[in-house]
Amino acid sequence: MAPARHVVRPLTALSAGVLLLTGLTGCTTGSGKDGPSAKGASGPVVVATSSWEAALAKAAGARNVRSLVPPSVRHAPDYDLKPSDLAAVADADYVLYASFEPFAGRIKEAAGSKAKLIELNLDNAPDTTKGQVTKLGRKFGTEKAAASWNATFTARWNSLSRQVKASRPAGKPPVVAAQKFTTWAADLAGARVVGTYGPEAVTPDQLSSLTAKKPAYVLENENMSTGTVLPGSGAEQLNIANYPGKDLDLLGVYRKAAAQMEKAFSRG
Repeated sequence: MAPARHVVRPLTALSAGVLLLTGLTGCTTGSGKDGPSAKGASGPVVVATSSWEAALAKAAGARNVRSLVPPSVRHAPDYDLKPSDLAAVADADYVLYASFEPFAGRIKEAAGSKAKLIELNLDNAPDTTKGQVTKLGRKFGTEKAAASWNATFTARWNSLSRQVKASRPAGKPPVVAAQKFTTWAADLAGARVVGTYGPEAVTPDQLSSLTAKKPAYVLENENMSTGTVLPGSGAEQLNIANYPGKDLDLLGVYRKAAAQMEKAFSRG
């Protein structure tokens, strides 16, 4: 992912914000009448830095899950932390983050939380996704729920893959160029990847090289997009989202990408 823009604030000010806002936490799924700090039957309180980690936690069987970065924020590492975010961390059992989100450790320290930090590998490739769900299921004690979701995911991936491949003209694999973090979508479509780029912006040399390979489609990363990748090449650009929406439905990411590609490929 692209380098994050660092958020710098005095720890004293952050701590003061926590004292004022402790208890004003929210959750996305499964909170009881006493809020996300009410454990028991609801399981551990999980705070995730973005909807991607939160969706993985939900898939693993966690019920009390909150995402700090709103789904409307396109590039999660650019999010500006708020005092209420620190208050949420103070009540968490687990804090989930990715290596490209450098603020995760600082919010835990500033809030004085005893939460366990879990670093996740964010990549929608199926093996990675299932591996992260399994990992979280073991941490949360929800192994059965995680295994059940993984089985459902495998069946859905295979079904979506067949669906997209059926839309290809004459059954031929589409020729695509893909951003580094959208190659999973090319795999889903059974596409022939003639070149990759990113996460940095495409250089003039890359533009020339990729254009010369004549991809019919460009699978751009919606969450890191800088605009048209191969202008003048004639390639159709599909903006593929990696992050789930506010419903934290990770399967929805795959359904959306499949629908985009099926529609584009069926046009020939």
